[in-house]
Amino acid sequence: MKSQEIRSKFLAFFESKKHEIVPSAPMVIKDDPTLMFTNAGMNQFKEYFLGNATPKSTRATDTQKCLRVSGKHNDLEEVGKDTYHHTMFEMLGNWSFGDYFKKEAIEWAWELLTKEFNITSENLYVTVFEGDQEDGLGLDQEAFDLWKAIVPEERILLGNKKDNFWEMGDQGPCGPASEIHIDIRSEEEKAKIPGKDLVNQDHPLVVEIWNLVFIQFNRMATGKLVELPNKHIDTGMGFERLCMVMQGTQSNYDTDVFTPLIREIQAITNSTYGKSEEIDIAIRVIADHVRAVSFAIADGQLPSNNGAGYVIRRILRRAIRYGFTFLNTKEPFIYKLVATLSKQMGEAFPELKKQKNLCENVIKEEENSFLRTLDQGLILLDSIIESTKGEEVSGKKAFELYDTYGFPIDLTALILEEKGLSLDQATFEAELQKQKERSRSAAQMKADDWQILFEDEEEEFIGYDHLEANVKIAKYRKVESKKEGELYQLVFNLTPFYPEGGGQVGDKGYLEAANGNVTYVIDTKKENNLIIHITKTLPVDLTGKFRAVVDEKQRKRSAANHSATHLMHQALRNILGTHVEQKGSMVHSGYLRFDFSHFSKVSTEELKEVEDFVNARIREQLPLQEQRNIAYDQAIEQGAIALFGEKYGDAVRTIRFGESMELCGGTHVPNTTDIWHFKILSEGAVASGVRRIEAITGDAAKDFLTQQSESFNELKSLVKNTKNPLKIVSDLQEENTQLKKEIEQLKKEKAGNVKGDLKAALTEVNGVQFLAKEVDLDAGAMKDLSFQLGGEVENLFMVLGSQQNGKALLSIYIDKNLAEEKGLNAGQMVRELGKHIQGGGGGQAFFATAGGKNPEGIKMALTEAKNYIA
Repeated sequence: MKSQEIRSKFLAFFESKKHEIVPSAPMVIKDDPTLMFTNAGMNQFKEYFLGNATPKSTRATDTQKCLRVSGKHNDLEEVGKDTYHHTMFEMLGNWSFGDYFKKEAIEWAWELLTKEFNITSENLYVTVFEGDQEDGLGLDQEAFDLWKAIVPEERILLGNKKDNFWEMGDQGPCGPASEIHIDIRSEEEKAKIPGKDLVNQDHPLVVEIWNLVFIQFNRMATGKLVELPNKHIDTGMGFERLCMVMQGTQSNYDTDVFTPLIREIQAITNSTYGKSEEIDIAIRVIADHVRAVSFAIADGQLPSNNGAGYVIRRILRRAIRYGFTFLNTKEPFIYKLVATLSKQMGEAFPELKKQKNLCENVIKEEENSFLRTLDQGLILLDSIIESTKGEEVSGKKAFELYDTYGFPIDLTALILEEKGLSLDQATFEAELQKQKERSRSAAQMKADDWQILFEDEEEEFIGYDHLEANVKIAKYRKVESKKEGELYQLVFNLTPFYPEGGGQVGDKGYLEAANGNVTYVIDTKKENNLIIHITKTLPVDLTGKFRAVVDEKQRKRSAANHSATHLMHQALRNILGTHVEQKGSMVHSGYLRFDFSHFSKVSTEELKEVEDFVNARIREQLPLQEQRNIAYDQAIEQGAIALFGEKYGDAVRTIRFGESMELCGGTHVPNTTDIWHFKILSEGAVASGVRRIEAITGDAAKDFLTQQSESFNELKSLVKNTKNPLKIVSDLQEENTQLKKEIEQLKKEKAGNVKGDLKAALTEVNGVQFLAKEVDLDAGAMKDLSFQLGGEVENLFMVLGSQQNGKALLSIYIDKNLAEEKGLNAGQMVRELGKHIQGGGGGQAFFATAGGKNPEGIKMALTEAKNYIA
């Protein structure tokens, strides 16, 4: 059975059980501060489990793309080494939100596996939660009895809290779980060891394929478990593992989920899968990682140096490094696999087809960049090896190479092994652990339980129409982090505060009590469908009535910038072409940032056209046309643009200014004239095929133009020309260029004169033409002079020193033949001599330079140089 058919059959089965088929949520999470990536099928349903929202349907089924590479679920380093761990994977699931519970979940799971998929029941084992004394929980007898009615008792195994009790996090909904495991070993292997002895023992052919979670408790901050009023079902089945079972293979990578990619990797790299463990691991790593990276980019996350972008960059670099080391690929090639992936999975996940070009361009640019890093790292590693005394390389230096330059530690260890050296692994691991602890400590947040002041069914957002309102606090909690200290999170019955989302920052403002006391709201965020107001203190009387007031000036500035991004998006599509798509944005009160797809630098003339286009729309005084609850399909039919990487519900909000129409939840000006003026500050590349514009509007634009005017007046004053100061500056530039040329010519003439003096001063020492002398030349002239003399004098060994602008310079030139014959190395020598000038340097065996801050040491360095040939 093909993988596409397996996926369709699963969804159709649960649709027949009255489940609504829902689309996969984006793999990159944008509105949950507790998660970077979707790492389980339940993530998009968290708000239902928490009771913060009511689902449209109480039964759902889907296939969810997931990523597990960080935190508690970290499979990255296992990927490729075995045949069943993955970074990106699909999780097939069925869900009940307060509807059916254990009986239906268990019976339907067994029916699907044994009747619809015809999996032999003798190969299946099930696990049941055995209980936990610390939590005061006994055996999940209900699940045990339900399974006992279906399978022989000897196939029901008891599992501990680690394996059979699922939790959303340190706090929140949780419950016991039943896992279904399958034994796909040969009959001979089964005869030797029973399958039940290998369940949950990390055996590659006795694996869990389905986890049925019975959510019936809420974990409090104290650790106490409280029964939930509504009980839920959350199941997750590994799609790749199911395909392995259904297609009769003993490896996920031998299924048609991966074989097209593996064939393409073999063809591109001229390698063979199945003959060498090292090569097999490399091919599996690349096949897995290109999926994760492509899906992430298609969902809106570009590789970068922080946060989620860093994780994606790390995954891709791991793939590049395996190709570099084991498949001997020194040129970009992973980007070529995107076409195969898109063809294979584009029907189920159309975003892959739509973003194919972007994925290819971004991956190719990242490959080029990291391959350059690897080249640089190899040079630095050579330097570390040269300076190592003994046979063990410092773990601290290896960590610096890994941390600062991104050079993989296993590649370092491999190269050292080839050179007969070892790595101080213990020190490296200690340094790595320190770094992890620093990161964990900075990011860790401790949250108390919510203190409920009164039950409120739904928090209403009224911020589109009002900037203040009379509110009550429905619940609050204290949170602590090392980075931000002690803060409070407040939830109101209704709120005018806009929570961070859609690229727009959250509102600030204050909460005023009846007695006039004020509590400042420093930020507003949305978490699991709750609008959370963040404060540094709590009001004295939490049960009183308050006036919630949004900072009007900040809100209006943010609204102006947000509306300007819509107009700029329209302008870019008109001027550059309809290939332009928004790839991200950030709307602050002070400025706006807009990322978009385009494959070349936007010219100065085109940027001027964009500015003029937006400012023309501002002058037209276009009114805001807003639709708040329009069906998604209807909005798209009307011409609204849906933004890259966003997940939309059935009902959406549209924002229209003239011909610009987008789906958007942000705040906007009532009329484009409120933007006042639009000014672009910068344009540049974010990644291959993605450009970024930063711009300002309103007060910031006024301040900018005022400053520009003042600077221009100062310029006129400086050049003493009020009529045409630009011509004066242009003339000065030309004059400066001419003077520089004359100075360069004088330097060359001076160097020519010096060359004769130096040539005359050469002395022969042990068959070597030697000279160590201080000269009045810059670094470039010293190098030119060294190579000129090297071409005229055989067996030249020349050391030059110079003082320039209070700094010391050294250069060493050694005839190439001389360096080889006598084993001389200018790079090593200059590092030693550089100590006298309190500096450092390096270079090649025949030419090297150093710079330092102690000109007084030049004399000693030149004196000592003779020791190398004496």
